[in-house]
Amino acid sequence: MVKIAQISCGTEYSGVQKEIEKAASTFGAEIVIPETDIDYIDEAYEKFGFNCASSGIRLMIARAMSIVEGKSDADAVFIATCFRCAEGALVRNEVRRFIQQNTRLPVVTYSFTERTKADELFIRMEALVTTVARKSILAREKQEGLTLGVDSGSTTTKVVLMENNEVIGTGWLPTTDVVGCTNDGIAQAMEGTGYSMDDIEGMGVTGYGRLTIGKKMEAELIQEELSVNSKGAVYLAGHQKGEATVLDIGGMDNKVITVNDGIPDNFTMGGICAGASGRFLEITARRLGADISELGPMAIKGNYKNALLNSYCIVFGIQDLVTSLAAGGSKEDVAAAACHSVAEQVYEQQLQEIDVREPLIQVGGTSLIEGLVEAVSDVLGGIDVIVPEYSQYIGAVGSALLVSGLGKRQE
Repeated sequence: MVKIAQISCGTEYSGVQKEIEKAASTFGAEIVIPETDIDYIDEAYEKFGFNCASSGIRLMIARAMSIVEGKSDADAVFIATCFRCAEGALVRNEVRRFIQQNTRLPVVTYSFTERTKADELFIRMEALVTTVARKSILAREKQEGLTLGVDSGSTTTKVVLMENNEVIGTGWLPTTDVVGCTNDGIAQAMEGTGYSMDDIEGMGVTGYGRLTIGKKMEAELIQEELSVNSKGAVYLAGHQKGEATVLDIGGMDNKVITVNDGIPDNFTMGGICAGASGRFLEITARRLGADISELGPMAIKGNYKNALLNSYCIVFGIQDLVTSLAAGGSKEDVAAAACHSVAEQVYEQQLQEIDVREPLIQVGGTSLIEGLVEAVSDVLGGIDVIVPEYSQYIGAVGSALLVSGLGKRQE
């Protein structure tokens, strides 16, 4: 059983401890509490060198020190504090950095409320367990045979057919009925290849609809998107060795994943509002009378400083957009401002929770919006951003790659 060390403050008081334990057990893992005693708490606190008032935060620091010094055994680490506590947020990030710098354990952080968002909690636990339990699969660097990858996303369904390390067919369509969309996407990917489902040696699925699709189609691999997307990203970008950061700004939520030698070791997801998602850019394009594919080139020509968009909320963000247009702002400036607004919010809400490692690999459908890619680079101080070929199919590519290591389908 995978052992997940919990380093947290306030989970018992807020009533979410049972939810955390349930999430871990759902994926075959066990929550363990690192060993400490009173004397060790004071000793660890002095070594860590962070001045804090809360006794619960001091205990967090001691438990982190216990893991780093080998006094407690664990396969992965789950760090959680209440979103209301500023001190907790600071220490959560410092403890995460401390563990990553001194161990090779995968780490995930979580900011909880009195009522957790179950889906976000569960996917973090699933990704932690997957990273530990399937490390040999995640280390796979080459696709072999004929495999199919499906990413049943919140807004679009993507399908990729791969043969001997090459993408030979793709399918892409809006997500409505998840099973019907998958069948249509498979038909698109198969078209012109001469292959049918009978020829497939392995099928991998990911995304929001993965459980439904995986069960219906008897997929060999059903895996959460954090580990799948990170693998697909470094594979397509040619960065399976060394460190990298993967950024996926999606239609409903965003994912940021740090990777070391092809294995994810820290990730965060979610977002405060749709104003930091691809959905906001879709609405912006519609308001500008443009197709989403035209928004990127339009934004490249504009100057975001000429149009004020400073709201986290998608509703008020659109109000700002309308106001800028009414005041005589150009469509190009408004498009640039929309892209820059999303990039700034992703930075404030998520990129600050991790240590960004170059190269930054941007993936997902929004990676095709050049203005957004430029804005992300600008917000991060001008770092180079890689957008690999087939970046919009990243989950499907990762699924097709990883399933090729599981053997051929049963006849």
